[in-house]
Amino acid sequence: MQSLYPPATQRSRAAPRPSGRGVAVPGAGAGAHAAYRPDIDGLRAIAILPVLLFHAHVPGLSGGYVGVDIFFVISGFLITGLIARELDEGRFSIIRFYERRARRILPALSAMLAVVLAAAAFLYLPGDFEGVPRSALAAILFLSNLWFFTDTGYFAGGADSKPLLHTWSLAVEEQFYIAFPLLLMLIARFAPGARKPLIAGAAAGSLALCIAMRDDASGFAFYLPATRAWELLAGAMLALGLFPAIAAGWRREAVAAAGIVAIATAILMFTPDTPFPGIAALLPVAGAAMLIYAAPGTLVGRALGGGPPRAIGLISYSLYLWHWPVIVFAEYATDAPLAGGRTVAAIAASLALAVLSWRYVERPFRNPARVPARRIFTLSALAMGGLSLASLAMIAAGPWSGRFSPRALELAAGRSDISPERGRCHDTAMRGQAPCLLGTEGAAPDTLLWGDSHGVELAHILSLGARAQGRALLQQTTSSCPPVLDWRGARDARCARANADLFAMLRARPEIKRVYLAAFWASGAFADRAALARLDRTIAALAKAGKQVVVIGPVPPQPFDVPRRLAHAAGRESAITGRDRATMRPMIAGWDALMARWQARGVRLIDPRARLCPNGPCAIIADGQPLYFDSHHLSVAGARLVLRGQPY
Repeated sequence: MQSLYPPATQRSRAAPRPSGRGVAVPGAGAGAHAAYRPDIDGLRAIAILPVLLFHAHVPGLSGGYVGVDIFFVISGFLITGLIARELDEGRFSIIRFYERRARRILPALSAMLAVVLAAAAFLYLPGDFEGVPRSALAAILFLSNLWFFTDTGYFAGGADSKPLLHTWSLAVEEQFYIAFPLLLMLIARFAPGARKPLIAGAAAGSLALCIAMRDDASGFAFYLPATRAWELLAGAMLALGLFPAIAAGWRREAVAAAGIVAIATAILMFTPDTPFPGIAALLPVAGAAMLIYAAPGTLVGRALGGGPPRAIGLISYSLYLWHWPVIVFAEYATDAPLAGGRTVAAIAASLALAVLSWRYVERPFRNPARVPARRIFTLSALAMGGLSLASLAMIAAGPWSGRFSPRALELAAGRSDISPERGRCHDTAMRGQAPCLLGTEGAAPDTLLWGDSHGVELAHILSLGARAQGRALLQQTTSSCPPVLDWRGARDARCARANADLFAMLRARPEIKRVYLAAFWASGAFADRAALARLDRTIAALAKAGKQVVVIGPVPPQPFDVPRRLAHAAGRESAITGRDRATMRPMIAGWDALMARWQARGVRLIDPRARLCPNGPCAIIADGQPLYFDSHHLSVAGARLVLRGQPY
């Protein structure tokens, strides 16, 4: 599953909408009479459906994650119109504003969080469970974007075990709405005539920062409000009337049609590898802004305001809240990505829960006659306090190992069978550090392992052999950055620079005589001839520089998280088999012929397939230990098996 992280992440959310007031017509000015815009509800449907289908692995919507950006624009338009109109009429109340936010956001969010905590307590294995109450605490305090920004890496687990990862965008929006009303109040008091240029300037500054940070791999541009604010401010500028109304009907039709085309292009053409946000985010943001600006009265506007789109739009917030936990729990329980009937079932369950949440949670609490202001604040405090206490109790309980058998716990612990030097020695190039020294302390290194994250545990095993011989080696491993000169496939532009710098270091150090190359060769990127050609040139360049090259070939990736699948089958784990060797062939097309050619040149080859799957199905467990710590990274036990008997 493509991650909700910036490097992986799926990126999506449904924005809250204000209760009961309608919205100002674009170009009419914030003080104009509010009029209901059914096309806005339809636009919500255009945002949430691609998100839902993308996360459910429905093909053809590889950019469905841009729904988050559409929702940000809608939210900025609606909320700014409401605030500015009340400020201009002298009746804005910050308390009333937060009352509306509480009515809109907290009831459905609280219900979802309570169900997620209960489901995780029942279903999740130790190692996966501990992160759920922590993320629930962050979500109820609207800090989950900061939590997930810092909670990254292999120790934190992947998106497929984080049922609350989608709440990052809700946190971004609520953090924005802590500061934005206060800013508008200050402008109204001290510089009312400068409101438009000040908001436009803030939007420009946020966009510039977002673009400047587009190559940053930390997640800053993805998760933090400073680089997302421009999307909300795009809607704000529409609500404040920064753009004149379009008089001619045909122009409105053209602008609305262009908006649909822009959004459709992003949804259909973007992929999880598209650098995002940044310049690419301009396309869906501009598309949403054009529709808000010009859709009323047009063919597109009437289509968006029709019954089915409006109905989906009405439940979009609840649908956003529920769809991601449904998908995550379904995949966790079955140890497999959604496909076929399970995809249909997950989508149906998400829609059903969204309807129930909208009808029995959202609507009652948005009605002041049923739930007065004092009561909504009291209930909000009780819900936040209760969920916080429950989360803290679960955090204190730790992994809660008593829920599972000793054998299940032993197998689940395979996810922690990683190099003890992973934290210190992985991604050193991204931290501006030299390659990591392993083996005998004080010895001059004569070997280098160069690779992506797949090389870390292999480097650890090699270092044990080197230490036994009184030798040392260097490790440079960088996530999503294979050991290939002039690599074009990595999202982080620093990969190519890091590889070039490492090669220059190798040429300057003749004492380093042997170079191991290890990477996720079966990822699909190396089924491309151009990628294999670059790898071929890299090997030739290393040989020309006088290095003995050792290629550790493709590790068979498994279609499930190995320790989790084994733990779920504890007591009958011997019946679980891995991927068949034959099914790997499309992933590594061209590899075998290339490896034979390298051998003829004197390159040494280590083929993990020979150890893991010599006769068909690939082993995933040996001597009672999982051979992978996830679905495709070898554990220390797996690396030891692959390198057993190899000369160091």
